[in-house]
Amino acid sequence: FYETTLIDSSVLEAIHALSPLAPLHNPANAQGIEVAKNMFPDAAQVAVFDTAFYHNLPKKAQQWAIDRALADQHQLRVFGFHGISHEFVAQKTLNHLQNPKAKVINLHLGNGCSATALEAGHPVDHSMGFGPLTGLVMGTRSGDIDPAVIFYLIEQKGMSAAEVKELLTKNSGMLGLTGHSDLRDVEAMALAGNPEAQEALTLNAYRIQKYIGAYTAALGGLDALVFTAGIGENNAAMRARICADLSFFGIVLDEKLNAERSADLRNIAAPQSRIPILVVPTNEELAIAQKTYRLLGE
Repeated sequence: FYETTLIDSSVLEAIHALSPLAPLHNPANAQGIEVAKNMFPDAAQVAVFDTAFYHNLPKKAQQWAIDRALADQHQLRVFGFHGISHEFVAQKTLNHLQNPKAKVINLHLGNGCSATALEAGHPVDHSMGFGPLTGLVMGTRSGDIDPAVIFYLIEQKGMSAAEVKELLTKNSGMLGLTGHSDLRDVEAMALAGNPEAQEALTLNAYRIQKYIGAYTAALGGLDALVFTAGIGENNAAMRARICADLSFFGIVLDEKLNAERSADLRNIAAPQSRIPILVVPTNEELAIAQKTYRLLGE
């Protein structure tokens, strides 16, 4: 599915079938569709897919170096996630910059986290992959991990594939490192002097910094760094950690502007920063409504 789609029985069946790719999302969404169908049998239902934005991701960014025939047969590729948010924020950013060709890194930071490199509003690379597990450290998901760890846990420690899946999707990330999945709780622990929380926050920011470096290289430059979603929009301390020591990229945060709270799109870069550092509120509900309206309006 790579465009907004009217839901019928075959679409619902496919959403169920694709649940292994998004185990935290698809089953609940499918149940919501079924309940709504029973309550509002005559209403049209529309699916807006979080992966659609990455359908035309460049081949070099969507492929893995595995057997080509196997990958083609089973559609093993980067599908990407958080696309509704990244697309919405990308357009807001281009409008703000008044530069339709801008090279931008979007950081969607919430309980789920992802980074997208964009040029002219189109994705060039993305941190999530076949499923929404890879990339940045998240609330309960591990983000990037050496596959050898998975093999070791299964082959040497006797864990089942299901147990490892549960570990990496529901009991890792900030929860695994600190016992708390909510970054606000981890921040409070760190302020109280808890070393594990402090280490976890450092790791989290470091992982994001690595993606900023990689994506700046992939884009061949950078015109804006964007923070969005719950943590990206509201957690000044995390933004400061991420932007620390990035002055060689021209990224310099203004501490006072960063500390201010606002619901508006804003630039929190210092005057000497060569790169705007934008906080751009996302609105996935509005984006979904707009896409639904356009489909049904046709």
